[in-house]
Amino acid sequence: MTSYGKFAYVYDELMADMPYPQWLAFAETAWERLGKPKSVAELGCGTGSLTIPLAKAGYQMTGIDLSSDMLAVAQQKLEELPRGLAFLREGSVRWIRQDMREWELPEPVDSVISFCDSLNYVLDENGIASVFKRTYEGLKPGGSFLFDVHHPSTLIRYAEEQPFVMDEPSVSYIWTCDLDEPRMEIEHHLSIFVSEAPGSDRYRRFEEVHVQRAYDPEWMAEELRKAGFRQVQVYADFKWIPAGNEAQRLFYVAVK
Repeated sequence: MTSYGKFAYVYDELMADMPYPQWLAFAETAWERLGKPKSVAELGCGTGSLTIPLAKAGYQMTGIDLSSDMLAVAQQKLEELPRGLAFLREGSVRWIRQDMREWELPEPVDSVISFCDSLNYVLDENGIASVFKRTYEGLKPGGSFLFDVHHPSTLIRYAEEQPFVMDEPSVSYIWTCDLDEPRMEIEHHLSIFVSEAPGSDRYRRFEEVHVQRAYDPEWMAEELRKAGFRQVQVYADFKWIPAGNEAQRLFYVAVK
């Protein structure tokens, strides 16, 4: 699995157009259907772009990530909140550096979420099974597990449509992809250019390589059942419709 380094400090700027409101809305709708949680753990929480809004909404949040740099950025964002939200800095959010394949907390939680294709960074079947097993063990009875992953066809589309380019005054990137189609594993190669100062024409360049793997949707659903989950459902692209081969992003909803 990838542990973000320098990328963590420009992640929010590069990912500013990510559909965070849609992920939040999907979680809220799921909880309305399955039962409102009090405590929620987020696997692969990154810089806290979902963890912090959910804490603002009143959930007791635990953000779990493998990257200490991502967690450092998340904590900085928490500390920069307005003074009226000081309660969030005083126990409503905690950050824990753990591998999602081995995560555990002192007490079970009501719900676990993992969005933004975080599970696609788990590169082998045993690793996926371990995430599911740990999550089942980390949930209270009746607790929910919500996550999304790329459909295999999405990785094929990335390979066909690359390269991707972003060119902004403060940060830019060139993004290329190499796809191992039999294994359905893709390497994302990013050359990132960050301005040394506002208005400067001098940039620092660094390289990142991120690897993701997509899995057969039915296999993942069966692995959830093997871990003990019931009511396993798969939806498509933020919508509450059954996922088919045309889906780009698969949303799994499972109950302990």
